[in-house]
Amino acid sequence: MSIYVGNIPYEVSKEDLSNVFAEYGTVKRVYLPLDRETGRIRGFGFVEMSSETEEETAIETLDGAEWMGRVLRVNKAKPRENSNNSGDNRRSNRFSKSY
Repeated sequence: MSIYVGNIPYEVSKEDLSNVFAEYGTVKRVYLPLDRETGRIRGFGFVEMSSETEEETAIETLDGAEWMGRVLRVNKAKPRENSNNSGDNRRSNRFSKSY
């Protein structure tokens, strides 16, 4: 299981986020996606902990908590949806013409 952490400040580091979650157990991994154009983090991240119990405790405690001047949104991460179909449809519609 992975934890989604939203509304985090752009200047946060992996270590910052790891330190917050370490209060609730062992942090296995922290991932902060970067914006392709700016290179800065996108305002959300993912945390994996060593047990589901630790993750549930962190979620219950940190969801809605204020950190670095922002109210965190913390919940179980949902699987990423495959968006290939919609992108393919847009591309094909853009280049297809009716004559």
